[in-house]
Amino acid sequence: MATEYGHGYGHRGGSRFDEAGAAGPRHRLPAPLRAPFEARTWREFGYVLLGLPLGILLFTFAVTMVSLGAGLLITFLGVPVLAAALAGCRGLGSLERARARALLGVEVAEPEPLRVQKHGAMAWMGAVLKSGTSWRHLLYAVVQFPWSVFSFVVAVTFWVYGWALLTYPLWFWVFPMYGGQDGLQLYGDSTHSIYLDNPFEITVTALVGLLFTMATPWIVRALTTVDRVMVTGLLGPSRLATRVVELESDRGVVVDTAAADLRRIERDLHDGAQARLVALAMDLGLAKEKLAEDPEAAARMVDEAHGEVKTALQELRDLARGIHPAVLTDRGLDAALSAVASRCTVPVQVEVDLAVRPAPAIEGIAYFTVSELLQNISKHSRATRATVDVWRVENRLMIQVGDNGVGGADVTEGSGLAGLTERLDAVDGILVVDSPPAGPTRITAELPWRG
Repeated sequence: MATEYGHGYGHRGGSRFDEAGAAGPRHRLPAPLRAPFEARTWREFGYVLLGLPLGILLFTFAVTMVSLGAGLLITFLGVPVLAAALAGCRGLGSLERARARALLGVEVAEPEPLRVQKHGAMAWMGAVLKSGTSWRHLLYAVVQFPWSVFSFVVAVTFWVYGWALLTYPLWFWVFPMYGGQDGLQLYGDSTHSIYLDNPFEITVTALVGLLFTMATPWIVRALTTVDRVMVTGLLGPSRLATRVVELESDRGVVVDTAAADLRRIERDLHDGAQARLVALAMDLGLAKEKLAEDPEAAARMVDEAHGEVKTALQELRDLARGIHPAVLTDRGLDAALSAVASRCTVPVQVEVDLAVRPAPAIEGIAYFTVSELLQNISKHSRATRATVDVWRVENRLMIQVGDNGVGGADVTEGSGLAGLTERLDAVDGILVVDSPPAGPTRITAELPWRG
C-alpha cells in the first residue's frame, strides 16, 4: 500500500532523486597498464616471494615435530612434544597473520585463546591438544608449503619472462656483440636454427613481453586470493568463536540501549509531565484557598489548571508513543509509518508492501528506525521530498529511506546514524548509507524477518 504526503514519486530499488554524481578519480593509463607499477602489485609479489622460505620453515617444523611426537607416543614424551609442535604452529601463525596484514592488507583477528581451566603443565598441554585452533594452524603449516612452491614458480616465471621479453629491444645487442650469435635463439637443431634478430621479430617479442607483464599482476592477485582465504579460514578465529563474540557485543549494546531508554523516559517524566503535575497541584491548592474569598480568581486559576492538564496529557501521549505507539500494535507498520510521515516537515511518500506482519520486536525496531531517519531529514537534509519503502525479501525485512537533500550523511562521524547502526547490529541487522556530498541520500536498513 502506498501513501503519499506531498509530491514524492519514484520506484523501489534505487534512489528516486538520482542525479549525475561526481566522477571518481580518473587515471591517464588503463588498469592493465597501471597494474605492473602499482604498489599493491609489488606488495603481493613480495608476499609470494616470502611465502616460499616461510613455507619451508613452517612445513619442516610441523612435519618434524609431529612425526617425532607421534613416534614418542608410546612413551610419555610424545604428549609434550605434540603440544610443543601445536604451540609452535600457533606462534608461527602469528607471523603469517602479520605478513598478510602488512603485504596483503588482510585484517585477521587473533584466534580464541587457550582455555586452561587448571594450573600446571598437564592442563596446558591438554588445552593445546584439545584446541581446534591449534590443529587448524598445523593444517595451515602443512598445506601452505606446496601452495607456496606453486605460487612462487608461477609468479616468478611470469614476472621474469614478461620483463625480459618486454625489454628485449634494450639488451638485444648483447648477443651479437658478446655471444657470437644473431640474437635470442627461439629454436635450433643440427640442420637449422631460428633467432630473434630482425626488427619485426624483436618488436613481436616485446609485444609478447608486454602481454605477459600486463597479465602477471592479475595472476599474482589470483594466487594471493587463495592465500587470503587460507589465512582467514585457518589462522583466524573459528566461526563459532566469532559468533560468540558478536553475540556478547550485541548483548552489551542491547543492555546499554535499554538503560539509555530508561534514563530518557525518566528524564522526560521528571522534566515534563511530572513538573507540570506538581505545578498543577499547587495551582489547584491556591484556587481552593481563593474559592471562598475570590471566586472569579479561583475560576481563572482552575481554567489555567485545565490547560495545564491538557498539556500534561499530550506530553504523556507523546512519551507513550516514543516507547511503543498504539497504532503500531493495532494496525501495523503501514499505519504507524504513515502517522510518522505526516509529522515530518518534508513531504514523504510511504510504501509498505508486506503480506503479513513481522514479529513485534522487529516491527518496533523498523518503526523507530524510520522515525529517526525522518527526524534527521527534517533537521539536517534541507530536502523538498522524501520516500519510505518497506518490503520483504525472503527472510529479511528491507527498509529504504531516501531524500533529495544536500547529502553528506556519515555513520563514522558519531551522529545518530552510528547509534542506529549499533541498534540494528544487535539484532543481526545492517544499515547502509549512500549519501554523496551533493545528495541525494539513500539509507537502506536490513532486518531479520521473524514472523
